[in-house]
Formats: sequence, structure tokens, C-alpha cells
Amino acid sequence: MMKICVLLALSLLNHSTLSASAAGTTVTLDNGTFTGLATGPVIQFLGIPFAQPPTGSLRYRLPQEIQPYTGNHLATAFGPACPQQNTNLPIPPGLPSQAINMIVNAGINAVFPDDEDCLTINVIKPAIASPSSKLPVVVWIYGGGWERGTASFPLYDGSLVVSRSIALGTPIIFVSMNYRYDILLYGASTTLYLANGISYRLTGFGFLASKEVKAAGIGNLGLQDRRSAFRCLKLSEIEWFIRSVAERQALRWVKKYIGAFGGDPNKVTIWGESAGAISVSLHMLANNGNTEGLFRAAFMQSGSPLPVGDITNGQELYDTIVSETGCSNSQDTLDCLRNLPYTTLKAAIDKSPGIFDYQSLRLAWPPRADGTFITDNPQKLIQQGVVANIPFVTGDCDDEGTLFSFSTLNVTTESQFRDYVQGTFWQGVGSSDVDHLATLYTADATQGSPYDTGFTNVLTPQYKRLASFQGDAVFQAPRRFFLKNRSGKQNTWVYLSKRFKTDPILGSMHVSDLFNIYGGEELTNYLINFVVKLDPNGLGLFPWPKYTTSNPQMLTFWDGLIPATITQDTFRQEGIDFITQIGLAHPL
Repeated sequence: MMKICVLLALSLLNHSTLSASAAGTTVTLDNGTFTGLATGPVIQFLGIPFAQPPTGSLRYRLPQEIQPYTGNHLATAFGPACPQQNTNLPIPPGLPSQAINMIVNAGINAVFPDDEDCLTINVIKPAIASPSSKLPVVVWIYGGGWERGTASFPLYDGSLVVSRSIALGTPIIFVSMNYRYDILLYGASTTLYLANGISYRLTGFGFLASKEVKAAGIGNLGLQDRRSAFRCLKLSEIEWFIRSVAERQALRWVKKYIGAFGGDPNKVTIWGESAGAISVSLHMLANNGNTEGLFRAAFMQSGSPLPVGDITNGQELYDTIVSETGCSNSQDTLDCLRNLPYTTLKAAIDKSPGIFDYQSLRLAWPPRADGTFITDNPQKLIQQGVVANIPFVTGDCDDEGTLFSFSTLNVTTESQFRDYVQGTFWQGVGSSDVDHLATLYTADATQGSPYDTGFTNVLTPQYKRLASFQGDAVFQAPRRFFLKNRSGKQNTWVYLSKRFKTDPILGSMHVSDLFNIYGGEELTNYLINFVVKLDPNGLGLFPWPKYTTSNPQMLTFWDGLIPATITQDTFRQEGIDFITQIGLAHPL
């Protein structure tokens, strides 16, 4: 630990001379000059590499620190997305145009140009910011099930957030990054995007899981991509650095360079949605809860620590990839994967289960316990109190499961529902547990999701039931478990979004709360206040009380004339408690 601290101190000292021209479009990093793009009151610096390209021999390896910058660089365009798994949401015949438009606007089936050389970061700052400004920083981590996504998606317009912060008189800096995903994430690409524009690895290129991966010490590369961008230390110095390279590498980059843009490296908030929010929560648990000074607060939308087991639980998928690529006869299958043509590896990964395939939210490529960076099942770590003691905001949409239940429309009977729960979603769960779960989550359409819509939105006899079960199992239950274990130990605020409830079939679906931030609604103001003063409340906003188990208050957003009220986080109590018990006993 002393060696790490010395390295960090030297790093900060060596870069104390970083400078940026006030109200200008250039910034100097090391001996390199980057020219950004001025758009109104903000300046965007896009596509800056924050780690060495994770290509060739660096595929499926920890992100490597970028060499000191030199020369002149144009930073006016986003870098390519990291390798994407080919996943598409099946659109049911006859789906109303209103629902289709929501899916399109949320980018669910969008195609992103990708490349293995994808580890880039983006910074959006107020035009008036200078190196002496020391502004708070928010780092954005996008979602996509660790299979797809990019910081350059138009919805994730950090300029809107920065412009709003300027209008409020509390300017902040936004960063985003690309990162490696699933099989590709664990080794192929290391781009991270945090608030200000970092990219991170997704899919099989970043979250490859098997005994081989564990032995090589390269688990959870996507997380490590992000962490490294925050600080940029030499990852070879200590083994656990290797396991969080993608996201951590991006966070290390922020720690090292954000001062040149006018940011304060000691005032960083990490913020994510869906898989990005789960990643944020895992950074709170990683490294035994030690943030390494890389961030001071967390903001999570639709994502909490999942009950996942050891990284070797992904062995079957790893073996399938090895077989598909012809690496089965190799003495070192991991080395074989590193040296494959990209197209060969990508084709094999595309055949693996995606988030919109039949197994749906039983994710193929989630971050798992690697024994070093994430030392155990995240929910067990929470029980042990291994959590960074920082303030956080967390929340969900009311109908999280609807979007993910289009792939199970062939489940139409009671027996098929039970078979899905026991044979696909929770493999190994006992029949008696399934029987009890079936009584808690019934086929009664009036109790299903979209909630509070009566007998409408019934695509199949089991659709609303599956949507209710999946939404609670992967989103509501993990969130409530996290809060119950942290209540009274750190400051927390919780929200529930019931907006877009009138959208047919989908209701207040997963990702719909993003429009409450990037769409310029009031959640934007709450976010900015939280980033600036570690409390979301502010002038002109509906008061948002802290969450406690004795009084589990949630700020709830609604359509209509009354946009926000306070409700209690007690819905479906028995069902969610039972789901939590099963998840602890049968981690993914």
C-alpha cells in the first residue's frame, strides 16, 4: 500500500503543471495539446485515449497506462464504441407505435460503429473553466447489459447537464468513457467513458469468465477499464489492479488529468444507469470498499449489486467460445483467444446468449467475484459491511421488467412459467420455492407489470407476470437489499419513476428515467446538486428526504399535474423479500 501511495503522490506532483487556456478550446496534457469543440457555453473534448489500445497481445489483458501525451491532437469527435455483441430486442407483431417510438428513442436496437481500439474518454466543461476553477466532476457510465452501448449515443448528451449546471450557478464537468463488454470486454477493448466522456469494454471482450480467466488474474476487465481512467497508476504493481482496469483505469485518468480542464480530482461523483449503475455499485464494494480517493459519491439509476457467484460460474460460456473458435486443442486457450482474428472471435461471441434472448435477465456476462478485486458475492460483501462509506442516490423505474419480457412471450402457461423460473432463470432452485414464488407472483393481470394498468397490456397470459417477477428479481430486490443493509450507515436518497405509465405494453419501462435527466427534467437538478454538495435538494425543488429502514421514503415521479410526491418503499414486500432469499442461495 505504501508503494501505491508513493506512486500516486509522484503522479500528482509530475502533473501539477497541467494547464488549460481559460475560455479556450485547447488543453495541455503532459506535452500534448488537445483542441476541443466549442458549443454554446461548453467546450467538448472527445475521443481522448485513456489507455493503450487493447489489441493484439493486449487483448484480454488489464488496461495499460497511456504513454505521456505529445504533439497536437484534434478532440472533436467521439471514438468508436467497443466491440458490441449482436443483440436485438424482438418487437412483437402489432406493438403500438407509441411503444416502438420509446424503444427507438432509448436506442435499444441502435447499431454503433465499433472497434477493438476503443478505450477513449470524453470531457465536457464550461467554457469559462480554467485550471484554477476546481469544479465538481460527474463521471457517466452507460448501460447495455455488459454486451453493448457507447458513450457517443445521442441521448447521453453531457452538454445538456453541464449547460444546466451553469444556468443554476453551480457549474460542473461531465466525463464519459467507453469500456469492454462481455467476452470481448474482458480482454478485447479497454475504452472507458465516465462523466466527461470515458469509454469502457463490454461483452465477452471485457467480462470473460472461467477458471482460466481467474488464474490469469484478468477478471472484470470492464470494471478495471473504468477504474484506471480515474488514476492511471502502473497496474503491474499489484495484482488486483489488473482486475478492475477498464473502469478504474478511466477513473485514474480523471484523477490525473481532470485538473487541466478545471475539475477538482477530489470532488468526483460516479453515475451510471442499468449495467452502468450496477458497475457504480460494484466500485463501492471493490478493493474491500476502498475508493482509492477516486470518487466521493455515487448516483445509480436502475442498478444495484446483484447476487452473483464466482467468476468460474461462467465456465460453460467460456468453453463454448473456445470450441466455436477452434481453440479447444490449444494448451493455452486464453492465449489462443488473444491471437484470433477479431472477426472470428466476434462471430463466436455473437452466438452467446444476449440480454434480449430467451434467458433474458439471467445475464451471460455480468461482473462476478474474482477473489481479488471483487472478493465475494456482492450481496455477501454488503452483509459484511464491505462498502465504501460515501453518500449515494439510487432509484428504479416502476416497470423495469417489461422490456426484458418480450423474449419470453412463448411462455404462456402456469407450467411453462414455473419451468422458466426453475430451469432457466434460477437453475437449481427447489420446486417448493418455485411453488411459493408462484403464489407471490401470480398470473393475475391486475397484479402484473405495467403495474396499476388493470387488465390492459396483456400480450400473453404470462407476460405481465414475468415482467413483474424479472423487474423485482434484478432491480427492485437488489436495490432494497442494498438500502436495508446501509440504512443509518451513510446518507442515501431513493427515487421511483412512474412516468410514461400510459405507454402501452411497456409502461414506466427500464431506461425511461433517463429522459428525466438527459431530457432536461427536474432529476437533472437533483443530480447537479448532489454532485456539487452531496445532497440532491435545492432551491425550487420538491423536498427529497433521506431514506431509512424505519421510514423508507422515496421521491416518486409521476405524469400529470402533480409531478412528484413522497411514497413508501414497501410495495410487494413479501415477494421481494422471498426473491432476495433465493438470490442469496442461488447466485447467478
